[in-house]
Amino acid sequence: MSTRFTFKTAAALLLGIAASHACAGEALKVGYLPVTGQAKFFVAKEYGLFEKEGLDVELIEFQNSADGLNALVSGKLDVAPFGTTAPLAHLAKGAKIRIIGGVMGGDVALVAKPEKAAELSKIANFKGKKVATIRLATGDAVLRGALKDAGLNWKTDLELFELKNPAAVIEAVKSGQVDAGVIWGPHDLRAEDQGLKIVFRSTDLQPGHPCCRILAMEDSVKNKAAALEKFIRAVLLAQKYGVEHPRETVAAIAKYVKLDPALLERAYTSPNLDQSSDPNTRGVRHFAEVMVDSGFIDKTPDLQSGVFTPIYERALAQLARENPDDPFWKTLQAEFRQKN
Repeated sequence: MSTRFTFKTAAALLLGIAASHACAGEALKVGYLPVTGQAKFFVAKEYGLFEKEGLDVELIEFQNSADGLNALVSGKLDVAPFGTTAPLAHLAKGAKIRIIGGVMGGDVALVAKPEKAAELSKIANFKGKKVATIRLATGDAVLRGALKDAGLNWKTDLELFELKNPAAVIEAVKSGQVDAGVIWGPHDLRAEDQGLKIVFRSTDLQPGHPCCRILAMEDSVKNKAAALEKFIRAVLLAQKYGVEHPRETVAAIAKYVKLDPALLERAYTSPNLDQSSDPNTRGVRHFAEVMVDSGFIDKTPDLQSGVFTPIYERALAQLARENPDDPFWKTLQAEFRQKN
């Protein structure tokens, strides 16, 4: 009796362990920036959308795109949703990064003290000025392109200081160490609340530009395509959830972005934030052209292989087939055809 009981108990335990592993899903390590623009990752994690797709996602925080991209390239991340500038700079050097989706667009601002804002409302007046940026941030490349268009050489006509994060940029502007600074949301609203003035929006300088992209290494695209497709499905479902449930979305954001929820709500609902998950091949290509033209990178990256759209296209097509009467998915499919 004792032996049979022990055997049955052990068998039950083994079955339980197997079931537990089966439910855990495929593990993915995903980087993120603590910003409102990455709300869909927080929503997918907090409201079980990753789990529903059979994924066990670990979200890992980074303070800037440069550090996040280094983690992706070194194999510490499976997915990296970081700014457009960093992956294009890596691709230009031959890195096997693949853009498989989008996170957001716009939502970058250049701020200054009120007494300097009028002078800096013209890009040509940046000559001789000191400007703080964040290394390899999207807004950094947008600004350098605008300086080139205004006839300024950003290498010699002004001083650019690459800082670690938006908080450091805001402090540098407030203290007078620099004349202006490039930051992203929701820190643009924080800067305004602290007495600074928004001089330019990045979309004033480069209309409709993409910002953070969803990135994976070439090996992952080949060997983990099914998991990445599930990841994109969850992201798209989170995008839809965000449209339909803004209050719950802000609650999810607040778990990862430790700022006042009222500020987060203002930032998330800002008209300056584009929440599209589309890879936006055309937008990325134009962004790369601006980077080359301004001298930010030496050569045009290989976007023929660098932007890989089939994973996104398949995930979106699945959701459209599963929900044939929902116009949301048809709208995103039309957007995909336009942008890619």
